[in-house]
Amino acid sequence: MADSEVKHDYHLVDPSPWPIVGSIAAFLMLGGTVLWMHPDATKSFGILAGSPVIGLVGLGLVLFTMAGWWRDVVNESVVKHNHTPVVKLHLRYGMLLFIASEVMFFVAWFWAYFNSAIFFNDVSIGSWPPAGIVTLDPWHFPLLNTLILLTSGTTVTWAHHAIQHGDRKGAVQGLLLTVLLGASFTGVQAYEYAHAPFTFGFNHLARVPFADAAHASLTAGVGNFDAIYGSTFFMATGFHGFHVIIGTIFLTVCLFRAIAGQFTPTRHFGFEAAAWYWHFVDVVWLFLFACIYVWGAGPNIAG
Repeated sequence: MADSEVKHDYHLVDPSPWPIVGSIAAFLMLGGTVLWMHPDATKSFGILAGSPVIGLVGLGLVLFTMAGWWRDVVNESVVKHNHTPVVKLHLRYGMLLFIASEVMFFVAWFWAYFNSAIFFNDVSIGSWPPAGIVTLDPWHFPLLNTLILLTSGTTVTWAHHAIQHGDRKGAVQGLLLTVLLGASFTGVQAYEYAHAPFTFGFNHLARVPFADAAHASLTAGVGNFDAIYGSTFFMATGFHGFHVIIGTIFLTVCLFRAIAGQFTPTRHFGFEAAAWYWHFVDVVWLFLFACIYVWGAGPNIAG
């Protein structure tokens, strides 16, 4: 039966090692990160406690899995021609559902922020932002990053139209600009993080670990911690930054595929999926900029 002619439009995927390899890689990356970040709680692991080695091995395997799995999917489409119209339709459904799940992922982080910002009395803060917090100026680096991402949305659209019209040179140029803009966004955000006037989880008065600060507040009457503000800020914007990095890698793969001439006006879903993802990242950033940077700006703004 394996050698008989295929009489349907569906693609039966060949046996692949990537699901199990990817699962092991993700487990090693997660476990290794825990060992690295919590050396005191993982002392029983000996020299591995406090060491990033296991996490880095897991990260390397994750990247290896991504490269191998992408290679196989590209091979199924370009070489084996297994991506029939029915398969392409289902790939589109899959990508749309994935983006929908990502929307709900960010809804959770937005609500964590809004829960503290709107109901600050319920979390014993007293005001939002917490008293003494110096927030970032939304019209400085955040505005610059907004312009960078909006511009990248136009360049990726340019690349899309170029592919649809068989303009290989235009597609390469548009993708190259988009990748450079994505990398620029990451660089600006890294600089912003390095110079942020608040931290992820420390008391802004005593600069002691949050758990100790919380205990101290019970005796000293101090209840304003930048831990709540910092954690909600960095988790929401940080995960977005992580998605920008993933999207940049995604578009870089598409750039090399465009250079190799693998995209045609009728076969370029790999690029479309990357473009959808990139536009999603753009929209999330607009909400982050409006809600966290502009609406969430306090009376004290970093100069």
